[in-house]
Amino acid sequence: MPTRVVIAEDEAIIRLDLRETLEEEGYEVVGETARGDEAVELVRQLQPDVAILDIKMPGLDGLSAAREIAGERRAAVVILTAFSQRDLIERARDAGAMAYLVKPYQRTELIPAIEVAMARFADMRELHDRATTLEDQLEARKLVDRAKGQLMDEQNLTEHDAFGFIQRTAMEDRQTMRSVAQRILDGDLSP
Repeated sequence: MPTRVVIAEDEAIIRLDLRETLEEEGYEVVGETARGDEAVELVRQLQPDVAILDIKMPGLDGLSAAREIAGERRAAVVILTAFSQRDLIERARDAGAMAYLVKPYQRTELIPAIEVAMARFADMRELHDRATTLEDQLEARKLVDRAKGQLMDEQNLTEHDAFGFIQRTAMEDRQTMRSVAQRILDGDLSP
């Protein structure tokens, strides 16, 4: 499957040139706009792999659009702009941009920047997913520990027996240990 791209550039000639360059390189341009606010909506609707944004655009500037797109983890963001001031580069980085290119761009710079941005975005998304999984596992463990404690206090069970009850009930009822623990804590389940 080709890499899907949304382009947000307020200069039509640059947008057209960018589209042609990307399509010649095998990318699929799924959306184009001259406005930052429309770019955010296009990314939400079309779910591209990459959003290429200019900084200066009507509606919403590229940095604000980048912040929204990156904040929602919707696509890798590449900033393509005529501005090379250090403060803008830092603001783009802080907004979640994965790459920053200065116009006039060279094809030999654009493609690697897109590929690196996509790889960095994939890594970031994977780290976020792992962190979410670990948080869920930690919360489940806390619930199970609290339910064990409640069973030990109220039913005079040993820790081993309390854990065994939670585990057996989860297997017999085909539920997660977390949901069994929650039922115990809610007072809906006891041995």
